[in-house]
Amino acid sequence: MPGLPAIGNGAIEPAAPVSGVQPSTPWWKEACIYQIYPASFKDSTGSGVGDLAGILDKLDYIHDLGVDCVWICPFFKSPQFDLGYDIEDYQDVHAPYGRLSDVDAIIAGCHDRGMKIIFDLVVNHSSHNHKWFVESRSSKTNPKRDWYMWKPATMIDGVRHPPNNWKTFFGGSVWEWDELTEEYYLHYFCVEQPDMNWENPVTRDAIYAEAASFWLQRGCDGFRIDTVNMYSKHLDFPDAPVVDPNSPWQPAGHFCSNGPRIHEFIHEMNVRAFKEYGAVGIGELPDTPDYRDVLKYVSAKVEELDMVIQFDLAALDHGGAINLQYQNWKLTAFKDATENAQQLTDPKHDGWAVTCLENHDLARCVSRFGSDAPEHRVASAKMLATYLLMLSGTPIIYQGQELGLVNIPTSWPMEEYKDCASIGALEEFANAAKTDPSMIEKGIYGLQRLARDHARTPMQWTADSPHGGFSTAAPGETWMRVNDSFATINAAQQEKDSTSSLAFYRTLLKLRKAEPELVIRGLFELVDRENEATFVFAKHAGAKSMVIALNFTSQEQAFQVPKALDGKVALGVSSLGEGGVVPGMLRAFEAQVYLPL
Repeated sequence: MPGLPAIGNGAIEPAAPVSGVQPSTPWWKEACIYQIYPASFKDSTGSGVGDLAGILDKLDYIHDLGVDCVWICPFFKSPQFDLGYDIEDYQDVHAPYGRLSDVDAIIAGCHDRGMKIIFDLVVNHSSHNHKWFVESRSSKTNPKRDWYMWKPATMIDGVRHPPNNWKTFFGGSVWEWDELTEEYYLHYFCVEQPDMNWENPVTRDAIYAEAASFWLQRGCDGFRIDTVNMYSKHLDFPDAPVVDPNSPWQPAGHFCSNGPRIHEFIHEMNVRAFKEYGAVGIGELPDTPDYRDVLKYVSAKVEELDMVIQFDLAALDHGGAINLQYQNWKLTAFKDATENAQQLTDPKHDGWAVTCLENHDLARCVSRFGSDAPEHRVASAKMLATYLLMLSGTPIIYQGQELGLVNIPTSWPMEEYKDCASIGALEEFANAAKTDPSMIEKGIYGLQRLARDHARTPMQWTADSPHGGFSTAAPGETWMRVNDSFATINAAQQEKDSTSSLAFYRTLLKLRKAEPELVIRGLFELVDRENEATFVFAKHAGAKSMVIALNFTSQEQAFQVPKALDGKVALGVSSLGEGGVVPGMLRAFEAQVYLPL
């Protein structure tokens, strides 16, 4: 096709500020976002921990990939019980990461390169060390007592019990007893992450000013908003149904999300904190699978969020009452989740969608949805890149995804898993093993495939350093061990390889900019719903159409371009290169993109 970017690692022109955007089109509707986990991206000091100066040093690499926006996970002052998502001071920087001046330099560096920059907004909860909570727990009469959720004990036969049976997302009760004031406080996540009381308007005002406006005034372009649909609580705190009779604590996700005042709170936050700055709001929205419910958050008329990160694909291989318990997944379910999310980009809804396969909370997509076997790893990475970047909406690429990074080797012992969610899950599996010994094996199997730790190993920059170019720290001194695969999977080698995953990501990102109406905003049509081996879908924009064919298996698979598009599209991109392409056939883990004639 004339004008199609060549596959490979040829001259990549610098990314222009989001191309093809009309004055009435928000920048984020044609952007691709690159997510950075600071501790694991680049260590500039040899401390063994990534830092802000390391991010600044790699802005050209991110820019040359062809993305339009950088999202940096929490870098704020924190005791790090949940690796930064427990914030002690919203206006200060975690000392090992750097200083406020480093943040300002990154903001300027992104803007100078024509990129936007967004931060994490984590305001369902704070750290237990935050000054607000320190005051709140100091006495029942403290003015900030009701800035958090406190409840008296439930007494049964003279024995103290928490107010209900809800289980945290990391295991154990959502209620923690405070000896000083003799009440329980609520925490949906770690004990060290007390939930704030959004019912209190004074608390909300402080959140908007200290956590949001402060950074928007410094030039931040918006936020990815953590657990955004958990602010409004069901204040009667009913018991959850018992699904795990071996535990006193029961999964309660549907009670923790989408509470009675949630839309009121988010609309207020948008109007009071975001609107003045034109800031983008990308919500993390668990337990909301139906796109019609999502539209209540992202339809332009409601003025709440611009788009949300959904959990349908994230949960596809998770099963059982214990977090990180693995279950087999089906491609048909993968398609259903995709089709549901793509409804949000239909202009009749006036909403928008995020597409993502990886983030700091998810294992690597090549290992989950493709194959990390050496003979199939690169093909899998390219096939999944095609899925991600050819869907309508705003895609998010997580650091290292563009290189096809894979999960931690199964040979690593469980001691290498440092995440609080992994540690909590192992404790739950050990408890379950008291009645079912097989649960220990199931727990290990689940963590080896699903743990968040897989996404948090250091970024793999080179092959010629013990830490893959991430750090100059002494052996064994990085905060987390680099994946053993760095010798064969790293940025330096892929920069020189026109057939690499990195080169292919660059090609597809150029194609998005070349065909925004079709690739970014085209109407999605699922073609082969019942096929468990291939995923074929079409995109339509006016008289133009394209077809994307994906093979999710290690065997050749036949497929058909829809008859209605015969003679209207032709092969434009093969993830394995045009040599060896057979019409109507997909090689192992191949992706083919058919573009309009």
